[in-house]
Amino acid sequence: MELRQLRSFATIAELGSFSRAAERLHISQPPLSTQIKALEDELGARLLERSNRGVTLTAAGSAFYDDVRAILAQLDHAVERVRQSGRGDLGTLSIGFVSIADFSILPPTLKSFRARFPQVDVQLHELTTDAQIRELRAGELDLSIGLAPVNEPGLTFTGLLREPLMLAAPIPHAALQEGSNAVDLRVLAKEPFIVPPRAIGPGLYDLTLSLCQAAGFAPRITQHARQMQTIIGLVSCGMGVALVPASLRHVERAGVQYRPLLGQPASIELGILQPAQTSNPLRDNFVQVLKESAKRLAKT
Repeated sequence: MELRQLRSFATIAELGSFSRAAERLHISQPPLSTQIKALEDELGARLLERSNRGVTLTAAGSAFYDDVRAILAQLDHAVERVRQSGRGDLGTLSIGFVSIADFSILPPTLKSFRARFPQVDVQLHELTTDAQIRELRAGELDLSIGLAPVNEPGLTFTGLLREPLMLAAPIPHAALQEGSNAVDLRVLAKEPFIVPPRAIGPGLYDLTLSLCQAAGFAPRITQHARQMQTIIGLVSCGMGVALVPASLRHVERAGVQYRPLLGQPASIELGILQPAQTSNPLRDNFVQVLKESAKRLAKT
């Protein structure tokens, strides 16, 4: 039994005519009749009756037609799902992200992606960049949004967005005047600094040290914290000051002030981490929306 026989039978049953069915199926009538005869012989039952009024289903043909129609509908559904998956319109996408992304590029990207690809299930995992690398290598993530620098064999890092650093400091702060004026780092030479451990955030850690050294002092690091929200929480408790990406200013925490830095602003880079030389239409679609969001944010 062949699929084309089932489609031919269903078309004849629907149209009630061999000639009209042959026209729709783009074949001549004799081969169509041969297909149906072979199908009836295989089943051992007559499916169709011809008369002057056209073609009608026998009792066996009527029962068979109901099942064939269901089979063909299920098959068409399966074919469409395969095509959607091939286009990246359907499936599950596992994405890692550093907490900074949640205050900048991730929300607008998710909104746009959901509108364009409503049948894709996006699963989000907040992870530090080092954890993202491990999960990508283990095949647990399809892609991630991490912090530069990243130089890992088998993975690619594509820059998305650069964020200037700002100072997060307790309120009040003896070394800072009230207001929103830019801060000269030199006034913070004796202050305790809160930074991420270098093992998980080398970019921000090294940048903090280099900026302080350029201001003429080595920062007195008294606390390490893995997550940006934790750093802000420690600042609010008066445990020290921190240099953080500008998007963190949207984290409104009692007792914390955000101030720009005096001079040429230093910045940290967010980017896409993904396996190299692998094909994934779902991932490609999300990456495209990420890049579009980054362009819009860069203009604001």
